[in-house]
Amino acid sequence: MKHSVPKKIVLIGASTGGPGQIQKIFNSLKRLHNTTIIIAQHMVPGFMESFTNRLQNNNSNTIEMITDEESLKHPHIYISEGETKLIHTNHELIFNKEKSQLHSFNPNINILFDSFTPLCKEVEILCVILTGIGDDGVDACINLSNNGARCITETQQSAIVDGMPNRARALVPNIEVYDIEKIIDIISEFCE
Repeated sequence: MKHSVPKKIVLIGASTGGPGQIQKIFNSLKRLHNTTIIIAQHMVPGFMESFTNRLQNNNSNTIEMITDEESLKHPHIYISEGETKLIHTNHELIFNKEKSQLHSFNPNINILFDSFTPLCKEVEILCVILTGIGDDGVDACINLSNNGARCITETQQSAIVDGMPNRARALVPNIEVYDIEKIIDIISEFCE
């Protein structure tokens, strides 16, 4: 069975301080229709399942962890872990998931987000970099922006830890910068 490509995709990357902000985003979401959301939240292995279950509570959308060789569905919300990327085969979009041997991040935001770059010409993509240490996701966000995706990040005042947003603000072309409340509004509007 082949799955159609969603009209819209939201990619959200976060690290330290992210779970609370992602919960706020999910609390504001209405029922999704033509949008798929993929979350890449740095987390110690073993805690991802309880994080996913917590997000699913009181949410009308389907939220699940990505499994290997799973077809991308919409409307849907996915939580990634390990080294996950989207593979394009025979007009089907399939997740490839492996435990990361080369990277210290779980999940690796750059690898995941970069795999969506080929979709920029046919899908409306919103890429969001939230609070976190380091710069994971920034390189992929640059590629996505250069290929037509809309990219946003947090202000210094809004980010709980301003590492990832700071690097995104400095390096990503055409990046938009907002506080978390405005980002929540933008994601909600984008998903309508």
